[in-house]
Amino acid sequence: MSRYYKETGNSEEKNGIKNDPIVKVYNVTSKDLKHVKRTGFNTVKSEGIDYNDRKRKKEKPDPFPGRKPIDKKKFKSHSRGHKADINSIKSRIKQKETQRQEEILEFAAEQAVRAEILLPEEAGYLETDDYQETSKVTQIEIRRAVEPETAAKSFDLRLDQFGPYTIDYTRNGKYLLIGGRRGHLAAFDWTSKELLCEINAMESVHSVKWLHTEKMFAVAQKKWTYVYDDQGTEIHCVKRMDNILQLEYLPYHFLLAGSSETGTLTWLDVSVGKIVKSTFTKQGRLGVMCQNPANAVLCLGHSNGTVSMWTPNIQEPAVKVFALGGQVRGITVDRSGTYMATSNVSGIIRIWDIRNLKVLHEYKLNYGADKIEFSQRNLLGVSSRNVVEVYKDPTRGDITAPYMMHEVSKEIAQMHFCPYEDVMGIGHGAGFTSILVPGCGEPNFDSLEANPYQTAKQRREAEVQMLLDKVPYELITVDDLALTSVDANQLQTKLEEHNRTLYKKPRDINFDTRKKSKGAKKHKISRLIIEQARVAQRKIELAKEEPRARKEKTTIVYENALDRFRPSKS
Repeated sequence: MSRYYKETGNSEEKNGIKNDPIVKVYNVTSKDLKHVKRTGFNTVKSEGIDYNDRKRKKEKPDPFPGRKPIDKKKFKSHSRGHKADINSIKSRIKQKETQRQEEILEFAAEQAVRAEILLPEEAGYLETDDYQETSKVTQIEIRRAVEPETAAKSFDLRLDQFGPYTIDYTRNGKYLLIGGRRGHLAAFDWTSKELLCEINAMESVHSVKWLHTEKMFAVAQKKWTYVYDDQGTEIHCVKRMDNILQLEYLPYHFLLAGSSETGTLTWLDVSVGKIVKSTFTKQGRLGVMCQNPANAVLCLGHSNGTVSMWTPNIQEPAVKVFALGGQVRGITVDRSGTYMATSNVSGIIRIWDIRNLKVLHEYKLNYGADKIEFSQRNLLGVSSRNVVEVYKDPTRGDITAPYMMHEVSKEIAQMHFCPYEDVMGIGHGAGFTSILVPGCGEPNFDSLEANPYQTAKQRREAEVQMLLDKVPYELITVDDLALTSVDANQLQTKLEEHNRTLYKKPRDINFDTRKKSKGAKKHKISRLIIEQARVAQRKIELAKEEPRARKEKTTIVYENALDRFRPSKS
């Protein structure tokens, strides 16, 4: 009973004599009952006693109020350029629209910076001890240190009979296309080694290039350019693209560009099968060509040491600069379109800033550089004969030694970094070699841009979306700001040429801007214009009519009423 009542420790209780227990009584008021009904607790508040020990803690002020600040450097990398000058816009409606667009772009850039924390992968590089150089690490040691799935990406294909080989990866980096100089063509999934097709063209192959999907690829053969499907079936023969040495594909414009041995540069629209432009450059043999991924401008290297940039809109080169002394052997542009690298047989490599066409850094190698290539993370691959070297951060100007080095058995014909993989593919005279280059590929991919794991349905949907988002080739230009402005001089020239022709109606356009009338309504303005046009047309018709000669009638007065019956005097 001691559980419910307070007992006393008297000796009488021990001897068997029971005393009445002392019961403690609490006074419960109506206020306490209301408190119980309101809060639902089983405890009550009596006078001066609080049986609920819970105390509300005072909320402390947040030491970091608001949203987390973002990094300004990352925000600048995601921004869309300079903001528009709203004060220069005269219309208030346009000012509000422009301001709203700028706010949307700023919000999108901020969200992109905040979403970077959700990226699952991080880029890494090869690190060694202080006494060992990374260029001394061989592929065998790398394969032993990595996982078996990654080690399987480093392999060799021994094809001595058909080399040297030119290669190309798809945009998502899943499929590989190789073409031997003696006519051997093969397309396969290089990660699973699953073969798509393998044929013999029965003539020399100079360049191979994937088109918008892995279902079609183009091959520059001995005389003409051919298009094949993924089963190796010939789809089309482009006879107007003859003697092609290098091929480039512009994915956002659906253009296949080719440079020929005779100095002709040709653009083919693969969506409609039409040659949009064929330009004779007058620069001789065009064996060195690459594209600027940012604006789809083609860069050509010439034997006199110059580099020219071409677009299908104009007949002359958009930019021409003296790059190196001697013949230009290699040229490449990074995917941001900011840096360009050129090389020659003397071993000189120059890093250019394309925005102002200035040399940022210059390096001197002990050997001549034949082929150069930028990776997705701006690692520079340089090949010379049968040796390929990879340099880390060449745009910063702190190169002292190569980052990695690899040697193959025969002379290198072409090399490419695989997109979204730390892999470099090398085509040489003895076949094909795939090596591991840690840190060269972008670790995270955009599934709407290039998805290595896309299904057949996703590929079909992506192809339709790419056709809907196709950019006209007229918009290819070196100056990115030219798309947002109006070239009044060119428009004036076109109007003058239009007015010179005799079979077209001349038209006049007032180039001076004027403010719109606010009070008049549209139907009143149109009615007034129609009435003015009618009055002007009536004046023109009246001016053309000849004045009619009116005959005056003479009245004859007779003296006698019967005189009118007399014969008239002739």
